[in-house]
Amino acid sequence: MKVLFDMPLRQTTGFVESLFRLAELDWKVPDFSTLCRRQKTLNVAIPYRGGSGPLHPLIDVTGIKAEGEGEWNARKHGGPKKRLWRKLHLGMDEETLEIRAVGVPTSNVGDAPMLHDLLEQIPPEQEIAAITADGAYDTRRCHNVIAARGAAAIIPPRKNAQLWKPTTADAIARTEAVRACKYLDRALWRKLTGYHRRSRAETKMNCVKLLGQGLMARDFDRQVTALQVRIAVLNRYTALGIPITDPAG
Repeated sequence: MKVLFDMPLRQTTGFVESLFRLAELDWKVPDFSTLCRRQKTLNVAIPYRGGSGPLHPLIDVTGIKAEGEGEWNARKHGGPKKRLWRKLHLGMDEETLEIRAVGVPTSNVGDAPMLHDLLEQIPPEQEIAAITADGAYDTRRCHNVIAARGAAAIIPPRKNAQLWKPTTADAIARTEAVRACKYLDRALWRKLTGYHRRSRAETKMNCVKLLGQGLMARDFDRQVTALQVRIAVLNRYTALGIPITDPAG
């Protein structure tokens, strides 16, 4: 309820108490301090249905405000200088549009190292066909992790990308991508590989922020729990059904 309606803990407690009274249930609601303590150690299980075939994760990252004024207030009145953001890494199933992996690192962790943590959240027996991510994941470690899962890497090489000498499977695939972008065209490579499908992950990021532009918790563990609960709520909504658009005329 707190995440869904973006309410403080005190307000959430009163709201749930009123729901119980309307339902004529004589149940007790934990006070806000108890909820705050439990949030730090809460183990959130993110529900998902799963697709019919091999998994195709779409990787993306965004920032969630943790401390500081809102955008309008900061632009209008200057706002305090201290502004803290938390990075939210997501791995979304292309078929079901459900989020399968979530990562919330500390401020000193980059984007590329988080790919290994995201893939560890996917069961080893789950077959992965391909992994689509942006150019920030064009590193040797990321390509090695993807190759270890037997998946194809759909990652655009960086503009100054150089060929890798080793003849391993990940290096050969990355070399082909570098040459295709150099001698053909980067836009053509994106069309041939289906890289444009990563835009679905960016749309999902917008859905995550519709549940709140910022975090109320100040402790890191509580912030992680709040984001995981947000993803669990979003997956529940996705499981209810997504629209199917057909061209007319």
